[in-house]
Parts: sequence; structure tokens; C-alpha cells
Amino acid sequence: MTKQLGIIFLIFFLSIGNFKAQIDKNSPLFLELKKQDSLFFERGFNNCDIAYLEKTMDDHLKFYHDNGGFQDKKLFLERTKQNICGNPNQKPIRKVIENSLEVFPLYNNGELYGAIQTGEHQFFIREKGKEDALGGQAKFTSV
Repeated sequence: MTKQLGIIFLIFFLSIGNFKAQIDKNSPLFLELKKQDSLFFERGFNNCDIAYLEKTMDDHLKFYHDNGGFQDKKLFLERTKQNICGNPNQKPIRKVIENSLEVFPLYNNGELYGAIQTGEHQFFIREKGKEDALGGQAKFTSV
């Protein structure tokens, strides 16, 4: 048993060098993903530009909501129209929490093929003539 634990720890420590940490917040990849996240949510969510969402989202979208469950592109767009854009008198607004974004590049044999972006965002309710009211906060992950 002790020998097996020793081998497991040896494998674990030898593999640590193969893990890549999040990238620098001034790197081109980080800055581009931050920009695209901001643009996507500002136009698509905060301003309800559904045509923009339809155009920019992949047809094979897989969205996992912590309360609403799994959504494909069609269902995501339907729920956005209904729940996010359906009542202009009480409009949900999404804001990313400053400095919460992290980006982890994904490589295949040394070639970048994607990234994982994590962060925290807050949701507010915007009503005409009132301050935005905080409605919730959540962590998110995008691949």
C-alpha cells in the first residue's frame, strides 16, 4: 500500500510541470477574450440584439444554466427573448466583476486550439428612473 501511494505521489509531482496556469492578463489572447465577452453580453444580453446573438453563436451551442438546465442555441435564444428581453420595464443587465476573469489556453501538441475562460458576473434589474438593483451573482465558465 505504501509503495502504491509513493508511486501515485511521484506521478502527481512529475505531472505538475505539464499543467499550464492561467495566462497573463495583458496577453493578446486574454485581451481578445475579454473584449469578445464584453461585446457579446453588452450587445446580445444588455441591449437585446437578438440578430447579433443568432449570427455570432455557434449552431452547436451547449449552454448549461445552474437553474434553467441545458439549452441548445434555439432554446437559449427563446429564453433570452422571453426572460431577458421580454420586459423592458424591468430589464436584466449583466456586468462582469472587474479582475475576476481568468483564461486558460488549450493546446494540442503545442498548438493553441481553444481556451477556457472563467470569471464572476453580477446581474442587475434596470428600471427607468431607478438605480440598477443587484439581483444576483454567479461564477461562469466558457469554453
